[in-house]
Amino acid sequence: MDQKTIYLVRHGKIKTDTQRCYIGQIDLPLTGEGFQQAKALSNKLGRLKIEAVYSSDLSRSRDTAKEIALKHGLIPQERADLREISLGKWEGVTFAEVSTRYPEEFKRRGEDIGYFRPPGGESFADCSQRIVAAFQDILKTPFQNIVIVGHAGINRVLICHVLGLPLDNLFRISQDYGCLNVIIAGKFGYRLKLLNAPVFSKETVNENQEEG
Repeated sequence: MDQKTIYLVRHGKIKTDTQRCYIGQIDLPLTGEGFQQAKALSNKLGRLKIEAVYSSDLSRSRDTAKEIALKHGLIPQERADLREISLGKWEGVTFAEVSTRYPEEFKRRGEDIGYFRPPGGESFADCSQRIVAAFQDILKTPFQNIVIVGHAGINRVLICHVLGLPLDNLFRISQDYGCLNVIIAGKFGYRLKLLNAPVFSKETVNENQEEG
């Protein structure tokens, strides 16, 4: 495989409740600040020769990708297999409520974050299978400079994959709204060149509102 550079970004900020809750595939839109972050990413990546832009088909990822692609005269390619992890019956429910309604399951997820599957949802191991397959499919394209607009959960899964880290290490990796990661792929394997770099200087992330 020829050497490729993948610019992996997280979408801009989304509007969430003040209470900590599970956000997976709920289709929440970008806030005004989220659009500013998307524009900042567009300006940063607009200086580079980007040949293709891929995104999740959820609106927060899709709208961030549109801003980035605009500078390059590209149309983002939406992929359902780049969606955030599905959290099933826990989608949109607060941590406090889940811990009350599903105490044993809540405890098990904390003890086995990589492989526990919420009712009707995915485990991060399930998520990893589809994300890695999508990533490898994208790497088969002829493009050498690629943007992928993902989510906090799937970005962490992909970074674990390229670094060869167990999924148990997932939440040791920060992925702030509108951040930039750079992955180099080639015959040597993968190299992580940049991690969770802020692009929008007025970033005001609420760490209690992580996806996944």
